[in-house]
Amino acid sequence: MKKEALPMNGAGQAAEPIVRIRGLRKAFGSHVVLNGIDFDVLPSQVVVVIGPSGSGKSTFLRCCNGLEQPEGGSVEICGRTLVQDGRMLPDHDLNALREEVGMVFQSFNLFPHLSVLDNVTLGPRKLRGLSRKEAEERAQALLTKVGLAHKASAMPASLSGGQKQRVAIARALAMEPRVMLFDEPTSALDPELVGEVLQVMKLLASEGMTMMVVTHEMDFAREVGDVVVVMDGGGIIEAGAPATIFTNPTQERTRSFLQAVLTRA
Repeated sequence: MKKEALPMNGAGQAAEPIVRIRGLRKAFGSHVVLNGIDFDVLPSQVVVVIGPSGSGKSTFLRCCNGLEQPEGGSVEICGRTLVQDGRMLPDHDLNALREEVGMVFQSFNLFPHLSVLDNVTLGPRKLRGLSRKEAEERAQALLTKVGLAHKASAMPASLSGGQKQRVAIARALAMEPRVMLFDEPTSALDPELVGEVLQVMKLLASEGMTMMVVTHEMDFAREVGDVVVVMDGGGIIEAGAPATIFTNPTQERTRSFLQAVLTRA
């Protein structure tokens, strides 16, 4: 599962970051949520973001595809400058960039009036220009990947929470994104359904998908993450390999957070 070496380009050099964040700042009124974050994500890396509630994790992720507009700093993703000094890409360019950055939320956001298959084919047909036949072939392959080929004609209301989230992942993958962002994808699920969603995410990681994951699932962070990022108070207090973060963290705040969540688990 783990990718031991850094991704290389054709010349044998370390790959350029696919996500580059510098000096990222975001506030809601007088409340500073992100306080000058610098971070890089390399192609095929799985970056898992953990930390206490209110530490800025989800806002950090949402700034990476323009769902939140930061006041300062820069975000480059998939070769484009999404934000520079608080200025966002124009809407047309922003929408084009979002086709390369898949997002999976806590809530599944499926279209209730469309079948599972139509939920997955809608984006490729409307935004990528695929024919119905091409889109349905892609969707069927993705539903097979997430273990839901038998639910293609079902309506969302008939699905469990775990099944809905797996459809949401298939829908995001149907756009063939270069980066996938997951914002606490299992937090709205009943405990017995969490595993089936994490299994799909593990599969994507093993296939080399670049992923940024905000989660409270510490086992996933430890097993699947290439880099674990610990946030608190709007900043990154520590980042490193899971083995380091979970067994020998350098920051007292990391130690106390992990002790609390691992004891609770």
